[in-house]
Amino acid sequence: MSDATEPGPTIGPAASPRSNRPWAIVQHVSYEGPGVIGDALDQAGQRFEMVRPDLGDGYPALSDTGGLVVLGGPMGVHDVVDYPWLLAERELLVEAVEEGIPVLGVCLGAQQLALALGAEVTTGQVAEVGVGSVELTGPGRLDPVLGPEYGGLASSAIPCVHWHQDTFALPPGATHLATTPRYPNQAFRVGERVYGLQFHVEVDRSLARSWATLIPAGAPFDEGRLAQAETVGRRILRRFVSVALGSGDGSEGPT
Repeated sequence: MSDATEPGPTIGPAASPRSNRPWAIVQHVSYEGPGVIGDALDQAGQRFEMVRPDLGDGYPALSDTGGLVVLGGPMGVHDVVDYPWLLAERELLVEAVEEGIPVLGVCLGAQQLALALGAEVTTGQVAEVGVGSVELTGPGRLDPVLGPEYGGLASSAIPCVHWHQDTFALPPGATHLATTPRYPNQAFRVGERVYGLQFHVEVDRSLARSWATLIPAGAPFDEGRLAQAETVGRRILRRFVSVALGSGDGSEGPT
């Protein structure tokens, strides 16, 4: 497994309005679906289409795409022998960023985005799994998508779900948004509408049920904390879609 990085793209200007074009959501395994991401797009009146490269689907033409979401999965970004579509996916991400298309990468999707933009992706010594939180950085507290969750000096943490051991360096020019002690690079933004989140904000009750037997024994995964992470995730994703569509600054504070 090589840790070689790939050259990053030139960041393109904001794309022309694409609100009439469906978003593409790339899913890599059956149990890591879009969850709350689909709800956020539905609420904004945005159509979306699921793409399953693991089942042989081809990637969409970006000229017909309003936005791109790349979800998680158990494979690693360097596992291209077993999953050759990982290479085409990174090419798609580079093209999307260059064309100014809104992009959200989650977990594996964030690692793919980081590698596509020229950063290193490596495997850590210990997995980070279960319901937890991330700490917003200074720039993260000002970010239009994550920042409204900042509750003041005593509350810079936001709840989320972790399920990873791989981690990424920050791509050149990226803004560092969130951190944990074990894996400092938890979220980044490139430009205004490209986000990589190592942690999960899309987990709703249905998705959580599908993960219940897969999460390692002993990982914190209780219902109360999951409900809190889902509530916060819904706000974060609504703000992301708002920013992606250029329909606002994403300013929807915690409720």
